[in-house]
Amino acid sequence: MLQKEKKLVKVAILDLYEGAENQGMRCIRALLKEFGEKYDLNLIVEEFDVRRENKVPSLSHDIYISSGGPGSPIDSEGSEWEKAYFEWLDKIETFNNRPGHVLKKHVLFICHSFQLACRYFEVADVVKRKSTAFGVFPVHKLQDGKHESLFDGLLDPFYAVDSRDYQVIRPRYQRLREMGASILCIEKDRPHVPLERAIMAIRFNDYMVGTQFHPEADAEGMTMYLMRADKKQTVIENHGFDKWKSMLEHLNDPDKILWTYSHLIPNFLKQALDQEGKG
Repeated sequence: MLQKEKKLVKVAILDLYEGAENQGMRCIRALLKEFGEKYDLNLIVEEFDVRRENKVPSLSHDIYISSGGPGSPIDSEGSEWEKAYFEWLDKIETFNNRPGHVLKKHVLFICHSFQLACRYFEVADVVKRKSTAFGVFPVHKLQDGKHESLFDGLLDPFYAVDSRDYQVIRPRYQRLREMGASILCIEKDRPHVPLERAIMAIRFNDYMVGTQFHPEADAEGMTMYLMRADKKQTVIENHGFDKWKSMLEHLNDPDKILWTYSHLIPNFLKQALDQEGKG
């Protein structure tokens, strides 16, 4: 009997870490490997160093995952790499908007990439936070988020790794409506705090979605981060030693980070393959 040929799926990872030490790329690679093995796919993964080499993918890939990264998502305005990045995004949009293209290109934006996408689409303001947000926090679904297949299997609230000095706030609702976009979730709602809640995820269109948090984060990577002197100091200064200790204790809780890790990006990949008729 002839062996069934595996389905070919081409994935591009846009690396925005600029060479900085990180766990994000390792986690994305691991998730893709696990997904390919689980669904018996011939998964071809190619990486592009966007910020150091001005490299972006062509339209030959099926799926694109754009990573987090250090630094300001505002100060890069006008830089060569950001121009290349936005030109790539424009090409993806143009491709997807052509009725003749049945197989669409699916994009997931993570953290820094999400902030850039919000600037590109002009759906909200990207501003510097008063203090660094770092740790494991609950994410609260809005109405559209309750029906979002990206979050299938996730509780409300669900838990995610947050690591950012900037935030997306003040949504432009008219622009969102014009695009057919929707805000999916926000950070913890605290009515007694006079600060606007940050947007944690947006569905930009049927094929592009972004999260402010890190859905790729796993317990191993987060433990290494929390044990770093600078990260430990940040959490203790902002939330106290007990919060830092409880974060470490909860990392292996199957209902928190491990649950988000095992659901959200796999949901995105399944969504992309199903909608393209490959799954």
